[in-house]
Amino acid sequence: MKPIQVLFDEALLAELDANPKVRKLGRSAILRHAAADYLRRQRRSDIASQYQRAYGNNPGLGTEFEGWEKEGWWPEE
Repeated sequence: MKPIQVLFDEALLAELDANPKVRKLGRSAILRHAAADYLRRQRRSDIASQYQRAYGNNPGLGTEFEGWEKEGWWPEE
């Protein structure tokens, strides 16, 4: 791991330090968890945006396949 310097508002730092889980696990562990959570949510948001850009205005299969919707079948289990 690599140490970094992070600046916090004093009130936010006091609130963070007052949290029992932070006292148990330590600031670094909590901040690593928060950073990983942020990146995970950001990736999901980016993927959702890419899907929206790619398929958002798509009218479906278009007129080329009209009338074929009920031609397919699924095997019974």
